[in-house]
Amino acid sequence: MNYAAHPPKSLTRLVGRAIADYSMIRAGDRVLLGLSGGKDSLSLLMILMHFQRHAPIGFELGAVTVDPQSPDFDPSPLIPWMEHLGVPYFYQREAILDLADKHMDKDSYCAFCARMKRGVMYATARREGYNVIALAQHLDDLAESFLMSAFHGGRLNTMKAHYRIDAGDLRVIRPLVYVRERQTSDFAASANLPVIPESCPACFAMPTQRERMKQLLAREESAHPRLFGSLLSAMKPLMAKGLPEE
Repeated sequence: MNYAAHPPKSLTRLVGRAIADYSMIRAGDRVLLGLSGGKDSLSLLMILMHFQRHAPIGFELGAVTVDPQSPDFDPSPLIPWMEHLGVPYFYQREAILDLADKHMDKDSYCAFCARMKRGVMYATARREGYNVIALAQHLDDLAESFLMSAFHGGRLNTMKAHYRIDAGDLRVIRPLVYVRERQTSDFAASANLPVIPESCPACFAMPTQRERMKQLLAREESAHPRLFGSLLSAMKPLMAKGLPEE
């Protein structure tokens, strides 16, 4: 297994540009990566480690994994792998599916789980002294969110590249906003990263709105190869809305 995989320049160039365009990482930042064990977050870990070694500014890097205690999803193999890497690592166990059965109201399981995981990440960052949360959503995710918002919400909206949470004490960054999903998939496979299969039965019981948007975009891209470039141009003002001040 390649423990310290070197990301290709095609990836570091796009991530470096996004970090610069949206002032994501600043000198002295302590960045906590949300590490699910999927191809995207593992790729982002390798990229941020690369920038930590080579960037002109100094920043600290840690990672947090939230284990939802599902019998169908076990991210615990990440524990020895992260220990080998030497990156500060926080493995948080939270019985999210049990909590959903007791407390979920109108949310889907996926929405409830995402909100709970985000809360655990924020609490971990505060406890351990990190001021920035890094998430691994990529350009495909943003495009799907953009279409979902327009089609089903009647609004022009997508995920922000960089923002400050309502409480004001943490910033959230998405360094992969210029990166395509196929790029993280190819890198994770070529570097033999220890991808943890996502197999939550609540998520895969039926096709989701996001999956339908993914299929729609794939069909359109086959006919219009520059589709994602056009979507990125359309989304940039939305991605940059309300950027935190230096």
